[in-house]
Amino acid sequence: MSQPSGNYVTDSLTTVPPPAPIQVGNNGSAGGYKFEPDQVQGVINKWQNLLIDLQGDLRNADLVASVQPPGKEFASGDFIQKGAGPSGDTLRQQHERMVTYVQNYIAALQKASGRIQQSEQDAQQAAAQQGKGIV
Repeated sequence: MSQPSGNYVTDSLTTVPPPAPIQVGNNGSAGGYKFEPDQVQGVINKWQNLLIDLQGDLRNADLVASVQPPGKEFASGDFIQKGAGPSGDTLRQQHERMVTYVQNYIAALQKASGRIQQSEQDAQQAAAQQGKGIV
């Protein structure tokens, strides 16, 4: 959330919330998002594309945050110190948190997806072991 402070807005959100629970098939945590195993890779790809876009936006926010005054007189310095500088910093911080959130969400999706793959492998190995030694 942003809060007004003087003539500019400051960022009052200082942490990145964790991703909502993710369930892939029957694995993962219920109560959030649920995906079928054959859908999850497409969802991961979309989030990875979003991450690429956000990283570009973050580079642009870095440029805004590092703006310098056009001249060495009071008005230019005051504008940077009281307006553009704090606003640019807030913009960069918010983009950094969006990038972190998306990275965390991708990791959570991959983790839930990996559990499905591991469970399927475990089931195949268990099925292969059944019947050995019976003959």
